[in-house]
Amino acid sequence: MDSSHFLQTAVVFLLATVIAVPLTKRFRLGSVLGYLLAGVVIGPQLLGLVSDTEGVAAISEFGVVLMLFVIGLELSPQRLWVMRRSVFGTGLLQVLSCSLAIGAAAYYLFGLSGSAAAIIGGSLALSSTAFGLQILGERKEAGSAYGRQAFAILLFQDLAAIPLIAAVPLLASSSSAHGIDLLAMLRTIVVIALVMVGGRYLLRQVFRFVARADSVEVSTATALLVVMGTALLMELAHVSTTLGAFLAGVLLADSEYRHELESHIEPFKGLLLGLFFISVGMSMDLSLLLHQPLLVLELVIALMLLKGVLLWPLGRWLGELERTDALRLAVLLACGGEFAFVVLKLATGQQLLSSYQGSLLVLAITLSMALTPLLVALVAKLLGGKSRKSTRPYDTIDTHTPRVIIAGYGRMGQIVARVLRAQGIPFVALDHSVEQLDLVQRFGNVTDIFYGDPARPELLRAAQADKAEVFVLASDDPESSLRVARVVRRQYPHLKIIARARNRQHVWRLMDLGIDEPVRETLYSSLKLTRKALEALGLAPERAADQVERFRRQDAELIKLQYAVYDDEAKLVQTTREALADLEKLFEADAEPAAARIRQRDADVPLAGSD
Repeated sequence: MDSSHFLQTAVVFLLATVIAVPLTKRFRLGSVLGYLLAGVVIGPQLLGLVSDTEGVAAISEFGVVLMLFVIGLELSPQRLWVMRRSVFGTGLLQVLSCSLAIGAAAYYLFGLSGSAAAIIGGSLALSSTAFGLQILGERKEAGSAYGRQAFAILLFQDLAAIPLIAAVPLLASSSSAHGIDLLAMLRTIVVIALVMVGGRYLLRQVFRFVARADSVEVSTATALLVVMGTALLMELAHVSTTLGAFLAGVLLADSEYRHELESHIEPFKGLLLGLFFISVGMSMDLSLLLHQPLLVLELVIALMLLKGVLLWPLGRWLGELERTDALRLAVLLACGGEFAFVVLKLATGQQLLSSYQGSLLVLAITLSMALTPLLVALVAKLLGGKSRKSTRPYDTIDTHTPRVIIAGYGRMGQIVARVLRAQGIPFVALDHSVEQLDLVQRFGNVTDIFYGDPARPELLRAAQADKAEVFVLASDDPESSLRVARVVRRQYPHLKIIARARNRQHVWRLMDLGIDEPVRETLYSSLKLTRKALEALGLAPERAADQVERFRRQDAELIKLQYAVYDDEAKLVQTTREALADLEKLFEADAEPAAARIRQRDADVPLAGSD
């Protein structure tokens, strides 16, 4: 490809993205659908502005490789253990039930081979992680009960995609040779073992060596080298490149370089994933939709209905969701996903599926993804969903170097700011609520409060977060505060984060990010209210304060104890009951000497009329 042709192709891609993605996001349909539509329009099916679909697909698949690496980075053993019930319970049952149901339909109704039916069942059981998390984020529902359940299921699906991708060549060899290729299986096991052992003992040494150079460019190059090198090693051994990237991420999940790696990879991952979805749109065979619209429509409806029917009871009974939340979960995850594109392309290349079958399934998956945001919006409207949007541009930050940055300027953030201002400590406060800032500015000329989303890295840079010492996370939205905490932890690890927490679940999720002792917003006011109530009942002030302090210490210990099991409701209930029983025994033991002192005092008081 000459330079002029390359530039022309790049301009076409960027122009299509700039037009299509903002349009779909404007109508709350998500950026993924925008990429798919852009690919359809510029591909050979319509305008034919880009003809080299194979070359584009080869480059774009690296976006999936990077996504698998980032997923591996986020899968620390501690996080998996905390979420084990949802991930390995609901997630496992969803993948198994949907795979079996779809695979059985492909085998018995369409007469496909066992290997082909297994691949179709496994690939169509997977939903779109990029689509699902994007919709949850845009609707601010990632922290809801069904949002957490959806995240757990998507996490297991991402895990399940790895062995599924690796199984395609094995199934193809077994189908062609009427038996499993033992040499291929042994080669796969050996290469995986080499990556695991080599990564375990070499990668940290490599990153430690590179860190001494103190160069962002070299760190970025090293991160890309790890991903591309592992993927190349896997490809040379005829093993899935995505499997190699995922393993590399898992090996570094608990390392001290995890956040830095994620920050370096994230921009490349987003761009290449967008290119991947564009290439999928370019490769869609729209002639099938024109010549066989009923068949395509039947496949889409059958896929979404079957997955939805199986998802609803899983969310309702195993996930313990309300009926409305179970319905939201079923609608969100009923579509196909991006990993199905990868698996089906591999299966077509290995001749497990014909080109016609692969194209038909890719078209059905794409249409199911296109329908998902519409169905989510429709269900939200029927169930009373709401949306909000601000049109005010972000403020330009031009102020002194702060020692403290406050994210969220509500009731708690304002108190922190007033004390800091009285002490003469420079700070910058950021808030994403136009109404809140307008209200504050009506009561005075406040020069250190700015409008903006604290989760935006460029806003934190403008606020000089690299020079600050403390980051006060005072936002009243749990999901927003978690998002901000992740960005700050990743980009400014030197900052001491002091976080406000809505409830115990929020405390535990903040602790997952390494934030010590989050401050529950109602704890101390509730304790003071309790002390006042005990005093009003006749308890001496010192004794009331002592009882409340005992409760606070035991509750702090309970928070830490339950952190290890906070995703297991049965153990949460058990530990809460045990803590309550212990507290009652403690108070009873303390009450006995107090009662004895009262009896002694009464005995020392002379009766009326006596000498």
